[in-house]
Amino acid sequence: MYKGQVSLGPEDVQRARQLADRIRARFARTLVGQGNLRESLITTMVAGGHILIESVPGLAKTTAAQTLATSVSGTFKRVQCTPDLMPSDLVGTQVFDFATQKFATRIGPIHANFVLLDEINRSNAKTQSAMLEAMAEGATTIGGERIALPRPFMVIATQNPIEEEGTYNLPEAQMDRFTMKAVMSYPSAAEEADMLKLLTRRGSDTPDYAALDQDRISVRDVEFLRAAARKVHVSDAIMGYAVDLAATTRGAGSHPLQGLSSLVRLGASPRASIALTRIGQANALLAGRDYVIPEDVRAWAHEVLRHRVILTFEALADGVSSDQVIDNVVKAVPVP
Repeated sequence: MYKGQVSLGPEDVQRARQLADRIRARFARTLVGQGNLRESLITTMVAGGHILIESVPGLAKTTAAQTLATSVSGTFKRVQCTPDLMPSDLVGTQVFDFATQKFATRIGPIHANFVLLDEINRSNAKTQSAMLEAMAEGATTIGGERIALPRPFMVIATQNPIEEEGTYNLPEAQMDRFTMKAVMSYPSAAEEADMLKLLTRRGSDTPDYAALDQDRISVRDVEFLRAAARKVHVSDAIMGYAVDLAATTRGAGSHPLQGLSSLVRLGASPRASIALTRIGQANALLAGRDYVIPEDVRAWAHEVLRHRVILTFEALADGVSSDQVIDNVVKAVPVP
């Protein structure tokens, strides 16, 4: 146990599960299927991280993000990213007040508990750098003044992988700030039929989030979940497992992969092992445990590593995906 860390009580673990079940119940009323995405969003929130969601249009990325954000009584802002979106549109700016003859700071939409950045890769590099500062520092700078972001703070970003015109690829430094990258797939025929039934019963194509207010949890509840997750015990063996997974993507680790250098140009940074540990703690808490087991880390290896493993041009030309590389990494690293 970490020095100064207070262990979790059974009532804390039970309360955490109850809060998570309330959020899941809200998802059941707004979304059909997409269980992996739901758990990715909840686990990332509890771990205190940010998430990037990638899929083709029409798979309810925005609906899922709004469902999580509106399940908490905190503030929520949505930003539709475009190439002409400027940092001041996101962060805020100083406006001259003629009544007082002074400049007044007008904060932007990034100053919210939950921020949905829709189609983040449509924003230009200058705006992306402002997003990076907010995600990395938990604060923004307006007119030389540093303004702290509210707590809790979580960025939920979406991007469309099939359109390249008018898009700017996220730099590796910003990709690394996302705790997880979730990739959505098409629903099954049964799930699509259930979706149509839900829309027919509801009488509207978009959920009425205001009608779901009774299911909301408080900002204090989220802070409790995050604090509780940090108290979940992580053994030295589990931390070593997380480090080994990240190191193996860099060509090191206890069981280096042969030929990895021809596939991977840049492996996962130490932020990956931190993310694996934090996600493992959150997953354990949501599963009703006060200690992390290897499966808590292993289960989220793809989501945590896929955007941190940069492939070579040769691998991309051969149709190799980062998920395939991570499959080999997970198989090679022995489970403690």
